[in-house]
Amino acid sequence: MRVPLPGLPERVTIYEVGPRDGLQNEKTVVPAGVKAEFVARLAAAGLGVIETTSFVHPKWVPQLADAEELLDALPRVPGRPVLVPNERGLDRALAHGVTEIAVFGSATETFARRNLNRTVDESLAMFAPVVARARAAGLWVRGYLSMVCGDPWEGDVPVEQVVSVAGRLMDLGCDQLSLGDTIGVGTPGQVTALIDALVAAGLPVESLAVHFHDTYGQALANTLAALRAGVTVVDAAAGGLGGCPYAESATGNLATEDLVWMLDGLGIETGVDLDALVETSTWMAARLGRPSPSRVVRALAKENS
Repeated sequence: MRVPLPGLPERVTIYEVGPRDGLQNEKTVVPAGVKAEFVARLAAAGLGVIETTSFVHPKWVPQLADAEELLDALPRVPGRPVLVPNERGLDRALAHGVTEIAVFGSATETFARRNLNRTVDESLAMFAPVVARARAAGLWVRGYLSMVCGDPWEGDVPVEQVVSVAGRLMDLGCDQLSLGDTIGVGTPGQVTALIDALVAAGLPVESLAVHFHDTYGQALANTLAALRAGVTVVDAAAGGLGGCPYAESATGNLATEDLVWMLDGLGIETGVDLDALVETSTWMAARLGRPSPSRVVRALAKENS
């Protein structure tokens, strides 16, 4: 039953990260052909934005070493961003006709060093030419900002610290900023306060997206808080895939199916066919050799068995 709530958007864009953020943390390497079919199935289910891969060095994320092979197997269509860590990654993306990219920064010094082997200042300096060159080439650019609610080494992250780094990242020329609760410790009040502070600092709410992990079961509650604050772009991974190879306490992403179930119930349009999406995640779970952690996938798969 659809029962809308006041103060929520009529439509939400789901930014699907399963093929990149989801599969990068798998212990086994998924063949490029399976990844290509995964992307095709996600698109057929109605997901218009699917982050496909990352041009990171294979030494650091071997699960994504097949980036070129995967892109060669996919149609050149809008809504297929890739993550690029540096200018070399951008070169590879441009060579394969990519039109949308993302860079991945950190709100905290410790994670910046562990993930990028750089300080926050050094990482922003590394991103500056990437964003400038991408924009000059007509590309759309997203900036990820991780550890916005808490850091496993530094603990709670002050809102003012997040706002400062977020502003500097957006000042490089990013079109969109994805706020990542990388270890899933945030709660709705914290999310609301952070978004309000970012907007007060001059970042349009239309430029913000949210990226929640469900470590403490707060991802949907935090998403609802973000929607109430005016956010209309939500990151999620089909089947709840994912984590972070540089933060062991980061469990899976918010499951796209769980998100769609909630949004459908609120009467919010997404354009996603939930049954087709559940079928896709069940298919992928079989290839990974384990059940999906998504509650909606498990519930609907049980109903249909």
